[in-house]
This record gives sequence, structure tokens and C-alpha cells, in this order.
Amino acid sequence: MEQSRLKKYAALIVKCGLNVQKGQEVIIRCDLDQPDFVAMCVEECYKCGAERVKVDWSYMPITKLGYNYRSLETLSEFTAVEKAEWERKVEKLTCLLWLDSDDPDGLDGTDSEKISKANQARYPFIKPYRDALENRYQWCIAAVPGKAWATKIYPDLDPQAAVEKLWEDILLCSRVDEDPIKAWKKHNENLAKRCKFLNDCRFAKLEYKSKNGTDFTVGLNDAGIFLGGGEYALGSNIYYNPNIPSEEVFTTPVRGIAEGKVVATKPLSYQGKLIENFWIRFENGKAVEVYAERNQDLLEKMISMDEGAAYLGEVALIAHDSPINNTGILFYNTLFDENASCHLALGRGFNNCLEGYEKYTVEECEKMGVNSSMIHVDFMIGSADMSIVGVTKDGKRVTVFEDGNWAI
Repeated sequence: MEQSRLKKYAALIVKCGLNVQKGQEVIIRCDLDQPDFVAMCVEECYKCGAERVKVDWSYMPITKLGYNYRSLETLSEFTAVEKAEWERKVEKLTCLLWLDSDDPDGLDGTDSEKISKANQARYPFIKPYRDALENRYQWCIAAVPGKAWATKIYPDLDPQAAVEKLWEDILLCSRVDEDPIKAWKKHNENLAKRCKFLNDCRFAKLEYKSKNGTDFTVGLNDAGIFLGGGEYALGSNIYYNPNIPSEEVFTTPVRGIAEGKVVATKPLSYQGKLIENFWIRFENGKAVEVYAERNQDLLEKMISMDEGAAYLGEVALIAHDSPINNTGILFYNTLFDENASCHLALGRGFNNCLEGYEKYTVEECEKMGVNSSMIHVDFMIGSADMSIVGVTKDGKRVTVFEDGNWAI
């Protein structure tokens, strides 16, 4: 891959994604797949004035060994070192860049019950820090190709050719070969126009239908707003882009109002395993029945992680005729697949999807209907024939999506 293109991508992630400011600290989470590119990102952070850049390396085969050989007790520990690290993140409002290259099947063969119980045990220790950071720091998820991920997508290519092809896909979807900063500015402006229209409508609910069996209604919050593209960090007012790429316009639904069945249109990678060909049925806002041809037990564990895991935290709208979907590629990666298709998310909602959210505490946002959970898991439901109708409080019906695409 041409170094000049990778440098443009690194600059886009750091300047437009994180928007690193002088004196800030940055943590970069990544696997061992692309160390040279990670070094480019580190250098870009320092060029932007970062005070300190820390790289947290991981390697999925080692992570898998830990899950297989460590006891539930040691996996559940929240150590003094971790506590100090979280405290520093809250104190410094440390920027977070996650360069995702995970193997979609990388944790096959692990005990999902043990992993779930360990996460449940650790969550009460982590939650106060996460609440303190909510909407106050800059973060960005972007992607780099790993051999296992690339060969999952392109099994007929040798590993190096598959990695090169996946690099091309990532750069295309991220608008790198245009003037990327200008391209993202224009893209954010277009997403903002969509948000304005939806917010002006003040819908009380959205109704989804698709020939694959999706027949579903979800309630929206009275104070809810749609967001998309870049957003502002609370307090500092720094504008950043949490996802590169991103095609979605999204909001947080009101907890407790969701009825019907949604059929997934893409596999879901969760805890290093693929959940495939699945559907979820909701009553009174809660997932009460699930089915999956593969890893149904993992799907069942996911919605029982805590009391809020079976409720919805996000509703996202993406045209079927979108740049990512038009690649024709199933990425087996939520960052890309969720931005190729309308999706929902189980678990934690977004406080900043409430108008004037900065005036409310986390607890007040929850009382207003924002779901609370230790998980936030997106799953894709968009299809070529999907229709979505918005319904206002006075019963006015507006077609929002028709044949899988925006009708507005």
C-alpha cells in the first residue's frame, strides 16, 4: 500500500476523527497487525500537539489463551493498576483511538459463559468512571486490516493479497482518496440536514416492515434528537468524528416501547464469535424471544448480561444505497456492516440524544427513558425492500424510508 495514502488516512483519523488538541493525552488501542500504520498515527498525534501518546497493544490468540486458562476469579478482578488508569482517563479526559482489526472468529472455542460472568463482575467497578467520561472526551473507532480478518472476507486470495485488498476497501469507505478533510466536512453537513428534518418532525414512533419478516415498532423519546457524523465533546466543545467511516443518522429510543419482530440481515460479531441468521422479538420494549442458526446461546447470554441488555439503546438509519453497502462486501465487522445497513443496538443508550442533555445527570437521563446497560451491541436489519414510517403524536404519518432508501 502506498505510504502517501496511509499517511492521509492517519491524518484523517487523528485530525478529523479524534481532533487531538495541544496538551491532550491519547491512548491508541490496537492489535499487532499494522505497527507501521500505528506509528504514523502516533506521529500525527504528536504533530497535533499531544502531550503523551500511549499504545495499548493486544493479540487475540493471547487473549484467547487467557480466557481458556485463567480462572473466573482472576478474569473478574479489577486491579489497582486498572483503577489508576481509569482515574487518569477521567482526570485528563484522555482521547481514545481504537484501530480495529479483530478476527471475526478469533475467540471461537472459548467459554462464553465465563467471559460473560467476568464482564458482569467487573462492570460495577468500571461504570462510575465511564459515567464520568460520558460525552466529555474525544474518541474514534477506525479500522486497519489484519490477516485473519482479510482472509475471512477474501478466502480465495493469499493472506498478503487479501490484506492489500482490504486496505483498498477501508480507504475507499473512509473517503481517503478525495481531499479527506474536505470530504468529511461535506459529509457531516449532509448528515446534519437529515437530522434537522427528522428532528423537526418530532416523531413519537417509527414503524419498520420488510418482506424477510421484520414487522416492528419502536417508541422515540419526547426529548430525543437525531445525531449523525461529528459531535461536540461536552465542556471543551471540541468537534470530533467518533466513527470513520460513518453513514448513520441515529437516536436513542425510549426504553419500554418496542413491539414486534426484527430479522437481522448481516451476521453479528460478538465476543470474537459470529452470530448468524438470527431474529429478535420484542414485547413492551424488551427482547423476549431470540433465534439464531449459529451461536444462539451467545445471543441469549448477550441479552441477559444485565437488566438493560434486553432493551434498545439505539435506532440508526442508513440508506441501502450507501457507499459501504455498494461495495457488495460483507465485512464481518460492526464498524463497517452497521454503516451499510439500518440497525438497532441492544443495551446502553446515548444521553447526548436528549435535547439539552448537558443539564441532566446520568440518573436523570435514565429516568427520562435512556436505557442503561453494560453492553451496547449493534445488529443490522436494513434490506433492499425495507419501509420505515414515522408517526407523530397527533397521528401524522411520514414515509422516511421506501425500498431501503431515504424517502425524504
